[in-house]
Amino acid sequence: MIYNLIVENCNSIDRASLEIAKGSLNIKYGPNGLGKSTIAKAIASKAKADDSLNSLTPFKHRANSAASPPKVSGIDDIKSVLIFDEEYVSQFAFQQDEVVKNSFDIFIKTQEYTATMEEIEKLFSGIKKAFSDNPEIEQTVKDLKDLRDAFGTMNKDGSIAKSSKILKSYGSGNKIEHIPEKLKPFESFIRGSEPSKWIAWQVKGNDFLKLGDTCPYCATQLPDQAQKETALAVAKEYDATAIGHLNTIKAVIERLGKYFSAKCRENIEKVTKAKIELGAPEKSFLSSLKNDIDALIVKLEGLRTISFFSLRDVDEISDRIQSLKIDLGMIDKLDSDETRTVVNPVNQQLEQLIKQVGTLKGNINKHKSRIKKAIEDNQDSINSFLKSAGYKYNVVIMAEPETYKMKLVHNDMSEHISSASKHLSYGERNAFALVLFVHQVLSENPDLVILDDPISSFDKNKKFAILHQLFKGKANLRGRTALMLTHDIEPAIDMIKSTAAVFEGARPNASFLSSRNGVVSEKPIGRTDIQTFAQVCQDVIATQQDAIISSIYLRRHYEIVNDKGLEYNLLASLFKKRDVACFRSATGDIDMTDQQKTEAEANIRKFIPGFDYDNLISVVKNDVEMRARYAGTSVGYEKIQLFRIIHGKHDDHVITKFINESYHIENEYVMQLNPHKFESVPEYVIDECNKLLAPA
Repeated sequence: MIYNLIVENCNSIDRASLEIAKGSLNIKYGPNGLGKSTIAKAIASKAKADDSLNSLTPFKHRANSAASPPKVSGIDDIKSVLIFDEEYVSQFAFQQDEVVKNSFDIFIKTQEYTATMEEIEKLFSGIKKAFSDNPEIEQTVKDLKDLRDAFGTMNKDGSIAKSSKILKSYGSGNKIEHIPEKLKPFESFIRGSEPSKWIAWQVKGNDFLKLGDTCPYCATQLPDQAQKETALAVAKEYDATAIGHLNTIKAVIERLGKYFSAKCRENIEKVTKAKIELGAPEKSFLSSLKNDIDALIVKLEGLRTISFFSLRDVDEISDRIQSLKIDLGMIDKLDSDETRTVVNPVNQQLEQLIKQVGTLKGNINKHKSRIKKAIEDNQDSINSFLKSAGYKYNVVIMAEPETYKMKLVHNDMSEHISSASKHLSYGERNAFALVLFVHQVLSENPDLVILDDPISSFDKNKKFAILHQLFKGKANLRGRTALMLTHDIEPAIDMIKSTAAVFEGARPNASFLSSRNGVVSEKPIGRTDIQTFAQVCQDVIATQQDAIISSIYLRRHYEIVNDKGLEYNLLASLFKKRDVACFRSATGDIDMTDQQKTEAEANIRKFIPGFDYDNLISVVKNDVEMRARYAGTSVGYEKIQLFRIIHGKHDDHVITKFINESYHIENEYVMQLNPHKFESVPEYVIDECNKLLAPA
């Protein structure tokens, strides 16, 4: 199946027509600035079916409400797209605490994983239902935790620390219940709804008593020192924070009262209403109560959160399940009818689970085995690439509560690296992110994968290593519909010609993209289209009728094969408009003899019949003739060569550099496309040349 993609009115593109073969790698090679990233974004917007396509409206149309809106057609079957580009690297890869965002979903959570988890969760459904049927359990556990927190950290001997909230509140007796005689006048405030606030307010005013004998609150006269002492006594007897804790603990105890045994309630009453400092028996009771509360919380939490993850690292699952049973005889301070209404349904469901523990154990062990294999396969796949590409890093998938995360480890240290993006170079981030991207593709299975200029920044060896990993590694894109947009010819060379057999399973095809006047078109690149430039020159010369243009290609041919003899120098003299041809020597330019010129012409005629230097030099020096040739060719490569002969260098140094590098061979690939067939010169370069050659 072939998708006939049409992109219209998106950024600099008026119209782009591309073919995308389903189930194949589609390489689209073209120069920078052509609109390849725009094509990727347009396809993604079409698949998302939202209004994001409007963000690609060309600037020239944004003030014109009547202009045609951005449009993408021909890919209605494509509903999901994943794009690898700079945005993916910056937003998705190399998170603070994992190598790639949602690494659990990518590397572990397969359909098989989800199905097995559902089977395991079904075995826990009875216990989960016992909790959901009694929503009061959540509040009970919260209250138990609040009360437990009031005991604070226990001393090494198991006693309660003096700094704990409960001893600060009740350790010296309940001073709300037993107000000192001299403070009876304040009883209504001390026993009010918020005594801690009143105490804090009252204490703040004490400093002002030093200023005189007037009450700082009501401004009435205090006739004697005794009244001052009474006011100051509140601060001596009461601590606002402790009273606040006392009231909070009191409210929690009242809510939990029904869960305490009768004897426990009786003892709590004694402790919380004691008039004097608590003694050893009372403190021992509180320590024992704290232990019972801890035990019940652990049991209820263990049952409420029972899951594959809570049993993942357990060797003997049956023993762990048995240990979760709540025996109120062992925590008798919480043995009440109300507690049993909570505990019994949960215990009954636990008994049912114990009967199925063999099935549970088998499912968990099988699941762990599959996860282990998935971890090993994914780690091996990525780490083998990192090694072959020369990167000194490894990845490790680590178990964390309720999940798994992929971490990055350097070969020279054992601990994982947080904030990996700070340690990896630009190239390392790109290469690594690209391999991670492939695993995300395998996890999400999109209809189309887009690789937006994925490997152009790498050296040749790493380019091949990455391509090999993408399409031949354990995790690969073979058989998927993939679109690679690139300004780098090497992927096409590797996959279409030089190592095509290696990538056969990817079924790659390649096209060359060109843009003129906002219209992007493509030409297929076949195996025979990828040639050395010497071959390109020979092919063009064989079919070219114009002797000047043929001479341009022949001069380049001699330069590429490093044959800079008389023939090369004669052609160079022609383009330098020299009436007398010359050649370079160690001592400078030397005029050719008639014999040398005749010999060079004879050899050139083997390629260009009828070549005559004297006739052609008159053409090269004729501005009208040369401009006619410039206008007569549609091949950008030929235009800039003719421009160089006509005008010399361009006023813009950047344009000049481009022209010079296409005239000489310093930056040419060994293998490339025929510029006579594939328009490789950017449109803006031709436009700049056209401006300088335009009639005044």
